[in-house]
Amino acid sequence: MMRFPRLTFTLIAVLLAASGALRIGFGVGTALARAPEEAEVASPAECPAPPVALAQALSDREARLSQREDALEERLAALDLAEAAIETRLQELRQAEADLDRVVTLSDGAAEQDLTRLTAVYEAMKPADTARLLSAMPVEFAAGFLGRMRPEAAAAALAGMEPDTAFAITALIAGRNALAPTE
Repeated sequence: MMRFPRLTFTLIAVLLAASGALRIGFGVGTALARAPEEAEVASPAECPAPPVALAQALSDREARLSQREDALEERLAALDLAEAAIETRLQELRQAEADLDRVVTLSDGAAEQDLTRLTAVYEAMKPADTARLLSAMPVEFAAGFLGRMRPEAAAAALAGMEPDTAFAITALIAGRNALAPTE
């Protein structure tokens, strides 16, 4: 039973294909009958000249494109110059930064040496003289020196100070790292 519908569809498809082929065959014959015996093919040399307006428009467009191309080349050259200037400036800035780092390092080292030497001088003085000098300084400044001194020399200097001054300096030294992170 299944073969009958398939056979029908196949037969219809063959008939449609044959009908199309016949129509094409008749059309080819008619076309060949109407065609001239020798077809003339135009060579490229025989192309007619373009209209003057079209030639002028194409010439104008080519001139505009040439101007734009020249302008773009000038802009690219200017950008190359700017890029080279920026790179030179960056190199100069890097060198200046390195020089500044060296100067800061030297300055910090010299300042540290000065403080170390001055701390050693205060430690070598008599405790009463050290206490008198440190008491005359602002509390923050005196606390900095006492914090750098050996504990024995700092204790002797604190013992020779007025109790209020000694307390203020001690409180400042004790609290200066209170806000430092613990972890």
